Amino acid sequence: MRSILSKAKLGSQQGARPPAAVEVSPQGVLAAASPGPGQPPVYAFEPLPPGAIVPGIGEQNLRAPEVVANAIRAALGQVSPRTRAVTLVLPDTVVRVFFLDFDSLPAKAVEVLPILRFRLRKMIPFEVEHAGLSYQVLVENKTECKVLAAVLPGPVLAEYEAAVREAGYEPGAVLPTSLAALGAIDSTEPVLAANLSPLALTTSITNSQDLLLYRTLDLPEDPALRLQEVQRGISVAGAYYEDKLGARPRLLYFAGIGAGGNSAAEDFARWIFSPESPSNSDMTVVDIAPRPETGAATPLGHLVTLAGVTGALAGAN
Repeated sequence: MRSILSKAKLGSQQGARPPAAVEVSPQGVLAAASPGPGQPPVYAFEPLPPGAIVPGIGEQNLRAPEVVANAIRAALGQVSPRTRAVTLVLPDTVVRVFFLDFDSLPAKAVEVLPILRFRLRKMIPFEVEHAGLSYQVLVENKTECKVLAAVLPGPVLAEYEAAVREAGYEPGAVLPTSLAALGAIDSTEPVLAANLSPLALTTSITNSQDLLLYRTLDLPEDPALRLQEVQRGISVAGAYYEDKLGARPRLLYFAGIGAGGNSAAEDFARWIFSPESPSNSDMTVVDIAPRPETGAATPLGHLVTLAGVTGALAGAN
């Protein structure tokens, strides 16, 4: 879905993204940069101490801002970005994503944003007037206008952007990790995707230029309940895919945490395709962004997925 993501930004003007990206999560900071046009990205990871980041929409996220800024500086320094501008990739639990339907919308973004803020006012549990807001028109014709809107609290956005600036860089674009990861998928067929973090599962369905589903579920800490919620989330997304597209999905594109194996997708498939979840077992799980054999400037931990930063670079200048 590179067409949707090519213009998606929060708190900035629309346009192509920088040739570098940095993803900030409770586990650490992952940076990626393209050395030059057509060249594969270089990656670097800097771990963070537990509790340095607590992602959410209702309170302070960066509990150790200086530590986070230092990690951003170290990770980006390892990949030698060609510009100071970077795409900032945030945890899914920080950003709320909505599908909004209108009869029509003005052509100018400056006229569209107040309309979106008015519609979102009763849909989000935080102040919308100064929130970071991005949108992309998915479908527009004589009878309808379908919009994808992404929004996060202004103070939360300011925290993350301040850390990037403290590190010596400029946040040129901001995206939630699962929305960014869709940019790494190159498929002419409809796509069912899942992104698993220690905190949440996000499922999405794309069809050509349209995004049919984008759903983030907070996950319980209890391992048994967590497995049940993930299995249920995949089953619901698969059923929605079949209902909308008239066929069962053959592939499940996966990004997220693994168990230290060569393929996070293989780990995920073994975990969720248990006897208690036979409805999912007819799908083949594939990695959205497999680990590269080369190009890692630092060791990449098993809790690191490359899909967010890889997708972010797919729409780069």
